[in-house]
Amino acid sequence: MKERQKIKELLEAQAAGDRAAVTELFPAFYDELRRLAHRQLGRGGRAGDRTLNTTALVHEAFLKLEGCDASAIDSRRHFFALAALGMRQIIIDQARRHKTDKRGAGAERTSLDENVIAIDEEADHLLALDQAMSRLEEVDERLVRVVECRFFAGLSEAETAEALDLSLRTVQRDLQRARGWLRRELEPQSSPR
Repeated sequence: MKERQKIKELLEAQAAGDRAAVTELFPAFYDELRRLAHRQLGRGGRAGDRTLNTTALVHEAFLKLEGCDASAIDSRRHFFALAALGMRQIIIDQARRHKTDKRGAGAERTSLDENVIAIDEEADHLLALDQAMSRLEEVDERLVRVVECRFFAGLSEAETAEALDLSLRTVQRDLQRARGWLRRELEPQSSPR
């Protein structure tokens, strides 16, 4: 209970504009952020030439959070929703760097870290997904936030509902709608439009 009170006080201080509170929130949420990042990175398959490990993803997501307006984060839910957005941006940026990086072509690198995502193998898919999500955001921003929480931050449906302050059923319906929309956008067209 003492820890919950401290986190509540830090969130309130941050909402009031105390930038130091953001830095103090990091250790309070570190274990949970690592768990979420580990879950997300576990979906990536085996390691490729470029990898992103759990620790790096958590630290980079925190740096993104630290750079945002301190008064913008008003709750624990909002903190994790922003962390999900940050993780999506980091993973997509890594995929973009891979696509443009011409150095070391053909060199094979092996990672000993089991908590990695294979950016090389997934770069084209990740970039296509990011473009489709940008188009979806123009149609329904909430659907994109649900996908970010669920798939880029690795939150469960219940955690996504809590992070976005939605009902579980709304999250489930939004996921179904988003999957259908993204599937249609990402399917290769059999005939020209």
